Amino acid sequence: MKQLSDKPGPIGVFDSGYGGLTILSEIQRAMPDYNYIYLGDNARAPYGTRSFEIVYRFTLQAVNYLFEQGCHLVILACNTASAKALRSIQQKDLPHIDPNRRVLGVIRPTVEKVGEISKNGNIGVFGTPGTIQSQSYNIEIAKLHPHFNTYGNGCPMWVPLVENREANRPGADYFVKQEVDNLFGQQPDIDTVLLACTHYPLLYDKIRQYVPQSAQVIKQGEIIAESLVDYMRRHPEMDARCTRGGSTQYLTTENASKFSEMASVFLNKSITATQIELK
Repeated sequence: MKQLSDKPGPIGVFDSGYGGLTILSEIQRAMPDYNYIYLGDNARAPYGTRSFEIVYRFTLQAVNYLFEQGCHLVILACNTASAKALRSIQQKDLPHIDPNRRVLGVIRPTVEKVGEISKNGNIGVFGTPGTIQSQSYNIEIAKLHPHFNTYGNGCPMWVPLVENREANRPGADYFVKQEVDNLFGQQPDIDTVLLACTHYPLLYDKIRQYVPQSAQVIKQGEIIAESLVDYMRRHPEMDARCTRGGSTQYLTTENASKFSEMASVFLNKSITATQIELK
């Protein structure tokens, strides 16, 4: 790994692909003055079906790359990476890389918010198969809200629907209704549903259509942005290490023009990406 600079730098936002753009856009809305680097590991996506070891290795490569680009703070805007890699990176790697740098995930802030929303403690979680199999949400919810009950449902078709631009087409209804029925078949009295994959906000309208009106459906972007604003307020030393200027650099391990085209679906604006290699 290259020698890291102590100079202030942008905030890094990492995702296995495009989904983290839904997190980035909310962070930018809440903190427009900061500089950002978004990195999508599209060449090796999806992460949802990969093993813990592979997700950890790929995520660490991305974190190291963002550190080399000057980032002192990296957000894992990916539920699978947060579930399978965050704790190891925080505990095993950061002390050796640079104990003053930070890597934050999306699971804990989301779980903290659940306690404010749920009335009956029955929580439903839609996620990739990898996130659901990791039991990360069940574990975190049990820690913070021990009397809550968590019901998870893996949705293997939802990310492909979004990335193939089928999210708003009639064919998506079948796959959305199927998974909603699976989740509520476990517990009809779920009152709070977490969209624990950053692609899923693009399916929000269809999910909302099939989820009972008595249940709230929670998107992560606003929660993560609100949590990051609070984090910066509580950690002025980190805030001072993050540069301002309102610029965002978009990086991908896949074809740059393909990424730029697809990112417009998530961001509702045109961007220009640069292709990089992780190793």
